[in-house]
Amino acid sequence: MTDNFDIAVLIGRFQPFHNGHAALLAQALATAPRVVVVLGSAHAARNAKNPFSWQERAAMIAATLDAATQERVSFVPLRDYYDDRRWGEAVMAAVAAQHAPAARVALVGFLKDASSQYLQRFPGWTLVSAPQAGEIDATAIRRIWFEGEDAAATQALLAGLVPPAIAHYLKGWSNLPAYAQLRGEHQAVEDSRRTWGSGPFITVDAVVTAADHVLLVERGRAPGKGLWALPGGFLDGRERVLQGAIRELREETGLALLDSTLEGALSDVAVFDHPDRSLRGRTITHAHRFDLGPCRLPEVAGADDAALARWVPIGELSGMEGLFFEDHFNILDHFLGIKA
Repeated sequence: MTDNFDIAVLIGRFQPFHNGHAALLAQALATAPRVVVVLGSAHAARNAKNPFSWQERAAMIAATLDAATQERVSFVPLRDYYDDRRWGEAVMAAVAAQHAPAARVALVGFLKDASSQYLQRFPGWTLVSAPQAGEIDATAIRRIWFEGEDAAATQALLAGLVPPAIAHYLKGWSNLPAYAQLRGEHQAVEDSRRTWGSGPFITVDAVVTAADHVLLVERGRAPGKGLWALPGGFLDGRERVLQGAIRELREETGLALLDSTLEGALSDVAVFDHPDRSLRGRTITHAHRFDLGPCRLPEVAGADDAALARWVPIGELSGMEGLFFEDHFNILDHFLGIKA
């Protein structure tokens, strides 16, 4: 440990925590007397890329440490904003709450590729660059975990990639009901990639509001089966994006309004293009806001890819973050301002 820093920060999703992450944590512990581990992708619904809640990941990492070391480590959950500026500000605010204003902060990380550029977003912090700890990748680990057909062989493969406590954790977690659902979702995503590739894809979504309600659908198939989503889908070959948004809205909800009515209600359009917003590949969506005003709520019914369509009070959305597909909660936040 050195006297140069008061606190070291380690940022990651840790899905799951592996030997490479353990090496970074060891570097952080050697850099400062206190370590803050920022757990990304918190508060969202589970999916094949992010199977563990932030509480599970905190427990997972703590299980690799002795009692004295655990006292030096704090865990901070952070949601995905799909907005680099907003995300960076949220990280700094979350860490600032853990230390005195004059604390000297080190950011420990490994500059792997373009996905590591977030390490450059923290003015006032000193980047402590750590070497790569072997060829270890969380995506490959999840693939082994979800695709393994022989439990003993899967455990043997994982044993060389994750700390022993994590291997035991993964073995036990695979007996929970969520594992079977996420394994099916992983397979659906892999099948989609084999069939359609990894993009870029263009999609369209509809944010329809009326009388302080917003129109949502429940997804009827993987990925995201059972989660709430905006009506939407892939753009057809010769469609304009507005045409595609109206078509998908009708197909999934049965909303029986004229094109002219919906076009007149169009109040905003925004593009959401974060590289990690979709498991299926690089997917760029054009979200359209339709405001029908203080009218009687039109009849709707789920169809096509939607198991259910429902008008949801906007005031209830803030408590539903962990029930949404991909970044659809963030899209609603963009248009409706449902969270700080």
